[in-house]
Amino acid sequence: MLAAPGEVAVTFIGHASFLLQMGGLNFLIDPVFANWLVLIHRLRRPGVRIEDLPAIDAVLLTHAHMDHLNLPSLRKVIRHTYRLRGSAPIAVVPDSVEDLVHPLGFADVLRLRWWERVTVGGVEIAMTPAQHWGARMIRDTHRGFGGYVLRDGKQSVYHSGDSGYFAGFREIGERLKPEIALLPIGAYKPDGFRHVHTSPEDALRAFLDVGAEKMVPMHYGTFRLSEEPMDEPLPRLMEAARTAGVSDRIIALGEGETRLFP
Repeated sequence: MLAAPGEVAVTFIGHASFLLQMGGLNFLIDPVFANWLVLIHRLRRPGVRIEDLPAIDAVLLTHAHMDHLNLPSLRKVIRHTYRLRGSAPIAVVPDSVEDLVHPLGFADVLRLRWWERVTVGGVEIAMTPAQHWGARMIRDTHRGFGGYVLRDGKQSVYHSGDSGYFAGFREIGERLKPEIALLPIGAYKPDGFRHVHTSPEDALRAFLDVGAEKMVPMHYGTFRLSEEPMDEPLPRLMEAARTAGVSDRIIALGEGETRLFP
């Protein structure tokens, strides 16, 4: 365990995948370790190998899109945790996503709707709204989607999942007051994509609306999902942050890098 009591450790695995350690527990959020998503090739390797992970207590999935919910990765995470401690992790999923993960062997599958909460080992998990969509295939539009705020006492981390910029970011900040925000900055061109994905400038605006102390950018540089150059999002975010006078609050992590938040 990298995080001491009262600390949060955030490890960026790549794309939207994080290892989050808090409250004595290990959480994986949107773990995708695959090199291929059907026809889309991974351009940057995961920063952590599954075999090097600690035993995972819970896997949180924000929605059913294949760059966030990867069935082979989930199976491997379950087997790895079972080998380490003899039991599988639980899964936390949006409503109507549970059927995709029930057959995989999780110890339990907990489903949430927006603003609902569940407690795992003393860590409270609240599901948050987003402006996106949740279909796995073309027609299964009944599936839920969103983000999560995890809270252990006064420590709190927000993973937005995928979202376009919307007024809900301010409401999330007002209701849940996260201290650390993991926010997406890629897949925004052509401009119509911004209805469901934030540009770097949109993401900075969301960060300021949420009112978190620190922002960790994600969802860029790993899979070619849109038309912007792969190396464009992070410099654009940092330029916008400098203009807004908040560049010291942006924590850009490389794949495999861990940041401790006391």
